[in-house]
Amino acid sequence: MSMATIEPAEQQDIRTSYSRDDQQFLTFNLADEYYGVDILKVQEIKGYTTVTKIPNTPDYLKGVLNLRGTIVPIVDLRMKFGMGETEPTSFTVVVVVNVRNRVMGFLVDAVSDVLDLNAKDIQPPPQLGNTVDISFVAGIGNSNDHLVTLLDIDRVLTEDEVKAVDAIPSDVESGVAPA
Repeated sequence: MSMATIEPAEQQDIRTSYSRDDQQFLTFNLADEYYGVDILKVQEIKGYTTVTKIPNTPDYLKGVLNLRGTIVPIVDLRMKFGMGETEPTSFTVVVVVNVRNRVMGFLVDAVSDVLDLNAKDIQPPPQLGNTVDISFVAGIGNSNDHLVTLLDIDRVLTEDEVKAVDAIPSDVESGVAPA
């Protein structure tokens, strides 16, 4: 019985079929636009449930959820991006992500899919001058004839906004009911 051998040229093809330049993004919809976040930043996707509101927080901060003992702040990405408030539907979900070593949830209209992109397929964000802050846009990807705005999830919230979120307790002793 002879064993099949892989010729050096075939080995090269196997190694280059998935390179370090490939990245996966979880894509989602906001107001009929496509966005993506690095899949490695995503902890889980949770169906939308009612959140506990926290007084004196910014409008885009919908409230908090108790997720297995961790208080998770929920940010309405539509409101954060100036698209109006998210009206929950059966497709509305919370994408739970790690942002600057803190678990947070981002409310989105719907999750689309996981997109595989090679670094060469990602364009830099457009230059819009100093009047529009798009520092949280990591790049623009192209998928099935539509553009996907790729977010740098660590930069979606400014330093001051992160400080406001950090003021929310992150343990279960705050009395928020489990989700």
